[in-house]
Amino acid sequence: MFVFPEDLPLELTPFAFLVGKWEGTGVISFKAEGSEAPTDREFKQRIEFAHDGHNVLTYISSAQLIGDEDIKLPSELGYWRLARPAEDADHGPGLLIGEGEPSLKSHEDLEKLRNEHGGFNIQVATLQPGGFAELYDGFIKGARVDLASYAGAAFEGAKIYRHSTRMFGLVENALLWVWEIAMPGSELRPHASARLERVE
Repeated sequence: MFVFPEDLPLELTPFAFLVGKWEGTGVISFKAEGSEAPTDREFKQRIEFAHDGHNVLTYISSAQLIGDEDIKLPSELGYWRLARPAEDADHGPGLLIGEGEPSLKSHEDLEKLRNEHGGFNIQVATLQPGGFAELYDGFIKGARVDLASYAGAAFEGAKIYRHSTRMFGLVENALLWVWEIAMPGSELRPHASARLERVE
């Protein structure tokens, strides 16, 4: 049963259903052109969404193949936030401390950020251990999140893809997600999906 986190910062209210630790299984369904690698490989995954009292949600994902416990899949780290212009009260860049009062002080202030579809525009930054990072634009409405990458950065020699979309949704108290990627020179294709149950 979902319990609203008591210490959740006001600005993270739209993300409340995500906060916690989730575990479950999924399927990798992507097959690159010309690859002989098998498709539909099952994996188990653990995701944690948390916060430290600031206006961003942290995201940590770890996964490994089922049936071959020696193969750990790439982990992911990220930050999820409402899309809004930075203001003087926000900390940063770097370790610089914000000044003044934040503009969001009440639920009424938060409601003013709703988009024309009744949800909230959001931004997500993710980092993968192979040296590839992504920035996503998207929206959250109720218990559904839709994301589409608009920029990526990579170290020289890193494995990359050109574009990505992700969808997360709460269905019967389970967190379901779907991920599509477009490799360089190709269009979006299903990559992976999973069903996770809240464990904390």
